[in-house]
Amino acid sequence: MSDSPEDTAPPPDGPLDTRGLARAAKAGELERFGELVERLAPALLTWARLRIRPAWRAHIDETDVVQEVWCRAWRAFPDFDADEVPFRYWVFRIAKNVLLEASRKLRAGGPAAGTTTRLLMLTQVPDEATGLTQRVRRDETLERFADWARELSEEDRKLLVHVGLEGLPHAEAAERLGVGVEALSKRWQRLRAKIEAHPVPRDLVAV
Repeated sequence: MSDSPEDTAPPPDGPLDTRGLARAAKAGELERFGELVERLAPALLTWARLRIRPAWRAHIDETDVVQEVWCRAWRAFPDFDADEVPFRYWVFRIAKNVLLEASRKLRAGGPAAGTTTRLLMLTQVPDEATGLTQRVRRDETLERFADWARELSEEDRKLLVHVGLEGLPHAEAAERLGVGVEALSKRWQRLRAKIEAHPVPRDLVAV
């Protein structure tokens, strides 16, 4: 698939972009994977807050979902191709699978299914991943942004989730939402202007 805008190379003396970090991690600089985790953790947590239905929240914990995503991403990272797929897009595909798996088990088991730990069989979560996720969870700015996002129209909330957080290309998002690409791009520009009024982390929303 084509590069997402956020994968455009920065100036040579600037910080590494997401793709640059992913390439460096693939080249053996494994500490760069930790930087990727830190950079996208706010987006993943916000995504989980918006995607976990109110009826599920007693059983599916948002931080457990995020931690499980990073564990699976680390295990699958050897198969990740930084030249073919944007890292954000790849990680959110994993996130969708994690939440889908948890929700299916919850539906199958009902209230007796238990918490996310049982639903996802969380094991061997690194302490640094747990600490980072808990720190991000306490960020009141993110919590207020999620509250604001819940008050959006259904169409704009889906647009925020698919384009803003998951980083879907406009053509793919337009097909999923059943609208034209041009119409979606204009709606995203309007929504992006509203998002920029919030003091959110730099990488919360895809460029």
